[in-house]
Amino acid sequence: MNAKKQRPILGISIGDINGIGIEVTLRALSDSRVFKSFTPLIYGHGKALTFYRKLMSLDDFNFTQIRSLDEIQHRKINVINVSEDCPEIIPGVETAEAGKMALEALRAAVNDLKEGKIKGLVTAPLNKNNLNSAEFKFIGHTEFITEAVGAKDSLMMMVDETIRVGMATGHLPLAKVPQAITKERILQKANIFLKSLETDFGINKPKIAILGLNPHAGEDGLLGEEEEKVIKPAIRELKDQNKMVFGPYPADGFFGMMHHKKFDGVLAMYHDQGLIPFKSIAFSSGVNFTAGLPVIRTSPDHGTAYNIAGKNVADEGSMRAALFLAADIINHHEPEEVET
Repeated sequence: MNAKKQRPILGISIGDINGIGIEVTLRALSDSRVFKSFTPLIYGHGKALTFYRKLMSLDDFNFTQIRSLDEIQHRKINVINVSEDCPEIIPGVETAEAGKMALEALRAAVNDLKEGKIKGLVTAPLNKNNLNSAEFKFIGHTEFITEAVGAKDSLMMMVDETIRVGMATGHLPLAKVPQAITKERILQKANIFLKSLETDFGINKPKIAILGLNPHAGEDGLLGEEEEKVIKPAIRELKDQNKMVFGPYPADGFFGMMHHKKFDGVLAMYHDQGLIPFKSIAFSSGVNFTAGLPVIRTSPDHGTAYNIAGKNVADEGSMRAALFLAADIINHHEPEEVET
């Protein structure tokens, strides 16, 4: 009889230590189901965790500090210090030192992810404004990780139990969206979406809806030509490939009538078109998942929330969901890694 394998190691980059990242991480990792699903490895600093453990009066929260992956302890929360010293922790305050540690944690975690030392990565929120722009020339986590792992493209996907929304364009100024919506882009993003639904979520023959760009999905060219010239031809080509794609749908009526429940996923044309309805439906439990990568990466669907940092009121629901979604996707890929 083969010996049972240990739970997969799931990395957590700690993000900005002056935001709510550590608070929601500690609360999420206090869930009794954690060790049944994965072994947590936090990239950050033990002093930061101790600071928030005391602030939050989490006397029963324990962790062990390790120096390398060789020392990992399963069924325990592990922490690797990514720097010798921990910066001063000032909840709610943006500091360059906190930004530096956030970047160090992210780089260390991504390096281990690329090398297969951890099976997946959950990124706690960071603040791009306090990162060294000479070292971090990216709009966000998604773009940084996509380049770091050598992927040609990726898809920002927002995930909840009842809704999955992908964005044809992500962190892009609204004025630049129309020129970025090309047939090739829609084909690429839709195919990433469909493949992810199959391989990451275990959905057989997934069905996705594609939204229009303009009000009323262009109304036959009266309110814009992108639907007629770009989006509909892309949908026809996908259908010719026997892909189950439908649309383009006017975004307001589509979500207003809750039609997202009829599909396995929805491809929105731009950031707010997808994110506003998603967060209205699933703000406290939604997850940001980067589809199309050779690695697994999730994050909570919120930012650093400086305004409530250190007040012990942050909702950990999205971080908890991000952790368990990453573990579920790992299990879809490698079911033999998880004990029954």
